[in-house]
Amino acid sequence: MKLTHCFLIVVLSFNMSASAQSKEKLNDSLFTIVKNYVNLQNGDALYAMLDDDFKAKFPKETFLLVLKSGLYPLGAIIQSSFMEIKDGVSSYKTECTNAMLQFKIGADKDGKIAHLQFLPYKEPVANKSYTVASDNPMRTALDSEVDDVARRYINKVNTVGLSIGVVKDGDTYTYGYGATAKDNGHIPSPDAIFEIGSITKTFTATLLAYYVEEGKVALSDPITKYLPDSVAANKDLQKITLQNLANHTSGLPRLPANLLLTAATMADPYKGYNKEKLFAYLKKCELASVPGEKYAYSNLAAGLLGTILEGVSGKTYEEMATDIICKPLHMNNTVQHPDAKQKEQEVKVYNDKGEPVQMWNMDALAGAGALRSSLHDMLQYAQANMKEKKGSLSKAMTLTHHITYDKEMTIGLGWHMGKTKDDNYIWHNGGTGGSSSYMAFSPEKKIAVVVLSNSAESTDAVGLDIFKALQ
Repeated sequence: MKLTHCFLIVVLSFNMSASAQSKEKLNDSLFTIVKNYVNLQNGDALYAMLDDDFKAKFPKETFLLVLKSGLYPLGAIIQSSFMEIKDGVSSYKTECTNAMLQFKIGADKDGKIAHLQFLPYKEPVANKSYTVASDNPMRTALDSEVDDVARRYINKVNTVGLSIGVVKDGDTYTYGYGATAKDNGHIPSPDAIFEIGSITKTFTATLLAYYVEEGKVALSDPITKYLPDSVAANKDLQKITLQNLANHTSGLPRLPANLLLTAATMADPYKGYNKEKLFAYLKKCELASVPGEKYAYSNLAAGLLGTILEGVSGKTYEEMATDIICKPLHMNNTVQHPDAKQKEQEVKVYNDKGEPVQMWNMDALAGAGALRSSLHDMLQYAQANMKEKKGSLSKAMTLTHHITYDKEMTIGLGWHMGKTKDDNYIWHNGGTGGSSSYMAFSPEKKIAVVVLSNSAESTDAVGLDIFKALQ
């Protein structure tokens, strides 16, 4: 359900002052040194190459732990080849003893490392041999900018449909590309319903903030206050707060160990994972870190938060989301369980190979990624997050934007914080077995972008590139 791919070290933006050619040469030189230090497992020397902003985000202890647990086990770097340079960051196809990686590295103006990332390598996807249909009118500069970015995505052979929304200068723009199902010829409309995956977590965080504003819970409350006695007896859980669940600092793993992922269950991995199984796991679980100290993205934590809030409210997760968020914002197609009419508006979904798969169904971990929505609704949601009004919902949304953790990742409640060379912004993405989503907005500049796809191919680059173009 993703925040990002595994092996992420950090992504930091910086101001580009050199030409692309000189930047590429500088990155090449840095990468040569990085490869040597990786093979020597000399993390101290690597850390000394980082710029001050990077070090501020990543304390040395955390950086060395990521290398030790995430990179060194993949073996020595055998060979590498340059792939591309984008926004001053060079990418390299890198063969290690036990894995193929994509390394990304970018230098600051002083020759220090401002961006370092290692990801599983994926072969470039071929393009379609035909022009994909779109309702983009191609009348304005914005239309052209969106089209340029969108076609890089929708032209890939493994993608099917794409729905893009933009908020700028008080106006809203929508664009559809491809189809709601392979070969049906129906361009996604703003009312077509997609899975939004982990963007659901921002709804869960908003519900938490709403109940904080209503005085029903406090961010500092220990989660054991809201769990059965048999679960609360686990001492590892007693220092976890509601805030820790919302900002991924709980120490809980990404997924519970008793969520059995097999070839048979991968088609719908969360289906049937109920409260009984969740509590059975929590009774015996051990934390990977002290609550509040380290960021580690966790579907389990967000799902547990949703379950706890069900107990606080006496409502199901879907009822909470509908009553507190969707109805007041007139988001009529944001649901966990679509009705018959909404089913007709749902897109068909496809995996990262372009093969048809099914949408996911979630039970006890619904708060981690169960919602489906339309572009129209998600634009309503983005705009509500950018407007401060009276009332508990608006105050709750504002509260979710307050930074609660600012080390290797900057995060509020549910929402992550990013930075371009011109602006700070708030964002989240989502991914299921057959869908991908992205939302980013700037409350200060009142600009937003929403991207929904019925393909598992990530839409992160689409959303971020359009967001940058809006500035």
